[in-house]
Amino acid sequence: MTRTINDPLDTLTSWLAGSRSTVFFGGAGVSTASGIPDFRSAAGLYATQRGDGRSPEYMLSHECLVDEPEEFFKFHRTNLVHPDAKPNRAHTALAELEKAGRLAAVITQNIDGLHQMAGSKTVYELHGSVERNYCMGAAHHFYPLDEIPDEPVVPICPKCGAIVRPDVVLYGEMLDPATIDASIEAIERADVLIVGGTSLNVYPAAGLLQYYRGRKLALINLSTTPMDSRADLVIADRVDEVLGEVCDRVLQS
Repeated sequence: MTRTINDPLDTLTSWLAGSRSTVFFGGAGVSTASGIPDFRSAAGLYATQRGDGRSPEYMLSHECLVDEPEEFFKFHRTNLVHPDAKPNRAHTALAELEKAGRLAAVITQNIDGLHQMAGSKTVYELHGSVERNYCMGAAHHFYPLDEIPDEPVVPICPKCGAIVRPDVVLYGEMLDPATIDASIEAIERADVLIVGGTSLNVYPAAGLLQYYRGRKLALINLSTTPMDSRADLVIADRVDEVLGEVCDRVLQS
């Protein structure tokens, strides 16, 4: 990454070095370097349309899960489950910063579990995780992803016979209140807020940024976002490269 006289990475490094509580808020762009497609770019999942005219939003909805479970699980497994994906430099940099006491929390819109795989401990998953699954019966028996068989297409709980669904927030469902509250608390305490790899077009998740009261808001994204004009620092670059470089500078200082 080429440095300039007014290198924004110097500014971000300085912020992190002097921070008492930095929080990272991330989206799909954090995981693209791990081979997981994003959702809202020109080549993203939501820009595609099924041949039968049903949108990805419908295929990932509570309605589809209930009315057409076989179609739901086929789409879910094909598009949202990436068992071979590994953490990239963005994930490992955040984990290293947390271990060094430079990062208080990660708030993510992603459902891939890569932050935890990289070693991050305090992670608030706004939209849940494909790594967790639970049955829709009264007991809500939980199962890790590696215990969900490929067949039958619609997984069934061996304990009660109910459908086992992914622990992710589908269209038509509410975000988990406890996760929202914890995320808001972390953002309110933050003196540095780094937002990366997100278009900030997904609500209510993107609305959480309104709780930040500090003056060190950094946005890292390849494309513009609705918050660019309100940010204190905007870096139009790959989030994995930026976080990797900044992490190295902070830990070497």
